Amino acid sequence: MGQRYTRREVGRILGLDASRLRYWERLRLVRPRARWGERFYNFGDLAAAGAIKRLTDHRIPALRVRRAVTLVEEQFGESPLPLQELRMLEQGRELLVIPPGATKPFNPIRQQWAFPFSPLAPAAKLRAMAGRTPEELFESALECERREEMLPEAIETYLRVVELAPDWIEAHINLGVAYYQLGQLSDAGAAFRCAIQLDPLSGISHYNLGCTLEELGEFDEAIEHLKRAARAMPGHADVHFNLALAHEKRGEKRRAREHWLLYLRYAPNGPWADQARTRLAHDSGRRRRSAPIPFRQPK
Repeated sequence: MGQRYTRREVGRILGLDASRLRYWERLRLVRPRARWGERFYNFGDLAAAGAIKRLTDHRIPALRVRRAVTLVEEQFGESPLPLQELRMLEQGRELLVIPPGATKPFNPIRQQWAFPFSPLAPAAKLRAMAGRTPEELFESALECERREEMLPEAIETYLRVVELAPDWIEAHINLGVAYYQLGQLSDAGAAFRCAIQLDPLSGISHYNLGCTLEELGEFDEAIEHLKRAARAMPGHADVHFNLALAHEKRGEKRRAREHWLLYLRYAPNGPWADQARTRLAHDSGRRRRSAPIPFRQPK
């Protein structure tokens, strides 16, 4: 089967944080396999993540990479096209792609082969775009989130992103998560509600809002949003964990038990498995405070 890497191992090897990997997974630039409540990467996934990192390190937004790959797949009739088999470079404000087996760059936006230019610049010499696009600001905010003391700056940057691109749901979600991490729960809830307005079927948005409302003590509404998240993401263990917590706070032990069991079904070795087993064994007593919190991408 070959070497397999967990998300944590990939982050350590490439120097990436989990939030960035989750974002790339949501864009389907990397496609790890899910098993036992964990995401596993093969060597090709690792190489693809390394390629995306080199591009984003030189201010080429991941969303632009996704658009380029999609257009190349449509043009050449291959889907999915392994990202690690592509060479990408920037010419002016355009991202060019050298498909597998080709020797010259293809412009996916114009759908034509680009005029050769010499030399084909390596990633280290890619020229940054002029100005700050929403995609670049989004990447900058992700960088800020890597350090807790820079969360206020991340929030300011995400606010600029949603001002420039108000329909970008991931920006609203990440803004809400940053607010949540700073304990600004009302602001977090407002951001998640904006995401739900953009996509009423978004499981991650309902989950995040449900977590926030549970923290605010709004258990009835929290349960309603968590139920919607469970319908959208039935196999996501953390949704069931938080539903169990919310039902328990309302004194609904039978319903809480159902979701403790569902959590263990989907994540028997998950980070809160011991807590779930303890709650199943002891239906009374004080629970530990640790619990899953809002996140950006569904696992």
